[in-house]
Amino acid sequence: MADTSEKPPRHILSLSGGKDSAALAVYMRDRVSNMEYIFHDTAKELPDTYEYLEKLEAYLGQKIVRTTFGTTFDHLLRVKGGMLPSNHRRWCTEYMKLKPFEAYIGEAPCINYVGIRADEKRVGYISHKPNIKAVFPFIDDGIDYAGVLNILQGSGLGLPPFMAWGRSRSGCYFCFYQQKIEWVRMRRRYPHLYEEAKAYEKPNRTNGNTFYWCQDEPLVELEKPERMAEIERNWEKKQESLRSRPKNVPLISSLGGRPHEATEERACLICQL
Repeated sequence: MADTSEKPPRHILSLSGGKDSAALAVYMRDRVSNMEYIFHDTAKELPDTYEYLEKLEAYLGQKIVRTTFGTTFDHLLRVKGGMLPSNHRRWCTEYMKLKPFEAYIGEAPCINYVGIRADEKRVGYISHKPNIKAVFPFIDDGIDYAGVLNILQGSGLGLPPFMAWGRSRSGCYFCFYQQKIEWVRMRRRYPHLYEEAKAYEKPNRTNGNTFYWCQDEPLVELEKPERMAEIERNWEKKQESLRSRPKNVPLISSLGGRPHEATEERACLICQL
C-alpha cells in the first residue's frame, strides 16, 4: 500500500475579495505553478467583490473556485433563532468561511498562503488541522502596505472598487465590523442592500430580543438624515485630527492622496485579508 504521508501538498490561497489576498495572488502567480485559488462565497457579498474577483480571474488566467457550506445565511440565522452574528458571536465566519475552507482541503497535506503584510501586527484564524501548514509570503519578503499597493497598481488590477467609495475591507455587506461611517456610505451607494440589512434587525424567536448590526444602534435610527450627517461630521473631524499629526505615513500613501490604513486587529482574518 502506498504511503500517503509522502503525497505532495496542495497549494491553496484563499481570497476574500480584498486588496491583500488579491495582491498575494498576483505576487504568487508565477512563483507556484499549481496554486489553487478559492473564495468562500456567502452570497451576501457586495457587487464590487464579485466584480473584483472576475478581474482577478482574468489576470490569473485561472478560475477561482467558489466554495459554500451547502446552506444559506438565512437558514443558519433561523437555526440560530434569529440571533445575528456579532464580534462575540461569529458563527457566520465559522459556518460560511472556516468550515467550507477545511471541507475543501479535506485531509490531504496542504500549504495555505495567507496575505498578512509585514507591517501588520495581528493574528487571526489559521487552521489547526495537522495537514494544513500556513505560510506568510508578505511577512517573509518584507512586503508592507505600500508594497501591496505597488503590486496591485503594477498588475493593472488596482484596488477593489469598494475602496473608491469609502469601504475599507471586504466581507458581507452587513458585516458587523463595519464602522458607522461605512454604513452611511453603503446607505448612499447601495440603499437596497442597506434595506436588506435593516430587515434582519427584528425580534428573534427564542426570547424576543432584537439584535442590531451596530450593537447599540438600529439601522433605522442610523439612516435618519440628521444622524447620518452627524456621523459624517464626526468622521471628518477625526480624519482632520489624524492629518494634523501624521506619524510614519508611507510616501506612496501621501502621493496617492489616500489615508494610510490603520491595522484593524479585531476583524475576522479569513474574511478580511
